[in-house]
Amino acid sequence: MNTQFPGPELWQRTVGDIAATLPGATAVLRNYKIDFCCNGDLTLDSAAHRRGVDRGELERALAALGTPDGASAVPTAMSNDVLIGHIQACYHEAHRRALQELIALSRKVEAVHHEHPKVPAGLSEALRQLQRDLEPHMAKEEAILFPAMLQWTEGKFDIPISELRHEHDDQGISLRRLECLTDNFTTPEGACRSWQALYVGTAQFAEDLIKHIHLENNVLFPRFAAAEIRT
Repeated sequence: MNTQFPGPELWQRTVGDIAATLPGATAVLRNYKIDFCCNGDLTLDSAAHRRGVDRGELERALAALGTPDGASAVPTAMSNDVLIGHIQACYHEAHRRALQELIALSRKVEAVHHEHPKVPAGLSEALRQLQRDLEPHMAKEEAILFPAMLQWTEGKFDIPISELRHEHDDQGISLRRLECLTDNFTTPEGACRSWQALYVGTAQFAEDLIKHIHLENNVLFPRFAAAEIRT
């Protein structure tokens, strides 16, 4: 079954809301290079205009998405404890493992191929900086934010969500730096296995971090930001 949208309503919805509530929308938005995590508060109309996307083509792609039978598995339907557990298990631990391996691999590639004109010089340091930024961010969520969310019942929510959103914005900038250094994760002709593995792994890490930021910015955080507004 196709999902039908009244035109005006679709274009005035934010891309974060569309990504969070329409199964399959994240893949479509990524295909059109529309940032739904760090810039999730933009309307679809504004985001499409910013990227120079053909409106008709984008609307058809979104309208063609079917609603699967397993709609209950959509993150918006998850309870707070299930969603938080999902974020920690699928993203926090995965980021830690991935970054450690990617930093070591990028150092190897940069050293072995330092004379190659397309060597990703500076990639290992960019990954290391992302690790330095991401680790305290995740630790703060695990030690303070998530426990507070799980214990919250009603009234004002005191955790500074705006600060975490700002850190997400910085992470988005770091991801664009990775894309720049790797030519959008495209290996040059004749690249060795290590170089290929580095770019495949870095692309997957970037994809996972985008999904992680999206789940927090557009699904988890709004539940508690709304609690702040009501009080």
